[in-house]
Amino acid sequence: MSARLPVRRWWYLMPIVFITYSLAYVDRANFGFAAAGGMADDLGITPAMSSLLGSLFFLGYFFCQVPGTIYAEKRSAKVLIFWCLIAWSGLATLTGIIPNAYALIVVRFLLGVTEAAVMPAMLVYLSHWFTRAERSRANTFLILGNPVTILWMSVLSGYLIEHADWRWMFIIEGVPGLIWAVCWWFLVVDRPEQATWLRDDQKAQLAEAFEAEQQDLKPVKNYASAFKNPKVLLLCVQYFCWSVGVYGFVLWLPSMLSKAGSLDIVETGWLSAGPYVAAVIGMLVVSWGSDKCLNRRGFVWPPLAIAGVAFLGSFLLGPGHFWGSYALLVVAGFGLYAPYGPFFAIIPEILPRNVAGGAIALVNSLGALGGFIGAYGVGYLNGITGSSATSYVAMGGFLLAAAALTLCVKPATEKAPKGYTVAASAAR
Repeated sequence: MSARLPVRRWWYLMPIVFITYSLAYVDRANFGFAAAGGMADDLGITPAMSSLLGSLFFLGYFFCQVPGTIYAEKRSAKVLIFWCLIAWSGLATLTGIIPNAYALIVVRFLLGVTEAAVMPAMLVYLSHWFTRAERSRANTFLILGNPVTILWMSVLSGYLIEHADWRWMFIIEGVPGLIWAVCWWFLVVDRPEQATWLRDDQKAQLAEAFEAEQQDLKPVKNYASAFKNPKVLLLCVQYFCWSVGVYGFVLWLPSMLSKAGSLDIVETGWLSAGPYVAAVIGMLVVSWGSDKCLNRRGFVWPPLAIAGVAFLGSFLLGPGHFWGSYALLVVAGFGLYAPYGPFFAIIPEILPRNVAGGAIALVNSLGALGGFIGAYGVGYLNGITGSSATSYVAMGGFLLAAAALTLCVKPATEKAPKGYTVAASAAR
């Protein structure tokens, strides 16, 4: 296929999906700032309960991944994400007015339920608009909402808690999602053939490119067959291990920095942003390289290994070398996030589109279970040991396991489909 695919998809869709996923990620990260900024004292939360509260989100997230994503694939990602935006924004704001820890338990679990299908549904949505040679970058621009949100929110949350309190932080940071839900509804359609901003010949070019991609994939009859695929099962275990490290890091970084460096909440906010600057750079560079080479596995395992080694190095430096340990945490932030784009491009390259969305949801649900273990386990270890040292070893070990498991996944055929040229798909 020699004709260029429409570049307008990038300029129109990427800001929308980026903002949407950014807003979804706010309540996952600001909990760590609330915990470090007085919520535990105000609600009488013990260290053990704090770990449970931080992780309950992921239990709700785990149970509702697959059904929500199947709805998005078979019916409408637009409708699903619209209602999720309203629900999670309302619950995030409600977190600021709850009276006690028991109400917080319910809210955190429901937040996980309402957000469960968002990420896999968005990945399915992007697979309807971007081809194989574009998909790593498209996924990356979506998932960039994660570190970029934490970057600006780390600073903003510190100031909000300093000048108001943790309750106002939740209330203020929950409102934008309600406003954005209306924008989402009027801005997006589910598939290219429904877009009024594409010409008919551009729609035909996209349909031809997507059809060409499917010709190289073996048919898979149903979700049950897809879920038994050995590659999918390996990716589930790999993403579980990876997510232990990611969410242990995301939820407890503010508390770990605050204790290790005797920092106030504003200083903690500024320093917490550092690893996410490195994460943004890593995601952009790695996704570009993966699409350029049409190689996924080789751009996933090295950053994860780097992150694992960085955590272990931070442990070896010990609490007496705060700035050296912090520098290694910045390196860990780079390695934790850099592989997301190529990783989520793997499944659409090994499974046909009738089952790829469900398989992505299955992998992501195991990631949510890993997030539960990471959020609870890191908080628990920090509480019983009084330091972050043991947590660094645990996160480093899980990340090295994730890197090793990636090497066990036999790569998909990393070539362009028949009748299709990589140059034709590049956004120009």
